[in-house]
Amino acid sequence: MLRPVLRAPDPVLSRPTALVDPDDPEVMAVAIDLVETMRASPGCVGLAAPQLGEPVRLFALDVTGHPKARSCAGLVVLANPVVVEVGALKKGREGCMSVPDFTGDVGRPATIVVRGMVPDPTPRERTIEANAFEARAFGHELDHLDGVLFLDRVVGAQAIHPRKRYL
Repeated sequence: MLRPVLRAPDPVLSRPTALVDPDDPEVMAVAIDLVETMRASPGCVGLAAPQLGEPVRLFALDVTGHPKARSCAGLVVLANPVVVEVGALKKGREGCMSVPDFTGDVGRPATIVVRGMVPDPTPRERTIEANAFEARAFGHELDHLDGVLFLDRVVGAQAIHPRKRYL
């Protein structure tokens, strides 16, 4: 089901989230909503449960076809993800559906390894190695699960930019 995306300064977006049971049918329903809402939103490559008002450790991500993607794990939906390894930080521009009017320059790991559970009636662990744009997207979604927006990571007002509008 398509769901509205919360916008800053909604308090749900600034709170750390709770662990989930990846075989809980309600968690699987939220996972489906994340994917459907993400896919229905032009330009969106990731969405975290808090953005749908669900304060749980769950996100969806898919950089397939994005021109900046080098690595691509396809559709990734992870519950209770943890960072296993990160590389050196690299600054890059990013935006967020919860902050629709701005983008910002944020330092994120250029490489990342993330492990979590795939929400399913028979959950399984999945580990993903990502780089470049996909690594940035993972970092962004993981931040949402910790109550952090990209605006919290920019250094100074000069690193925040009005979002470009395309007709």
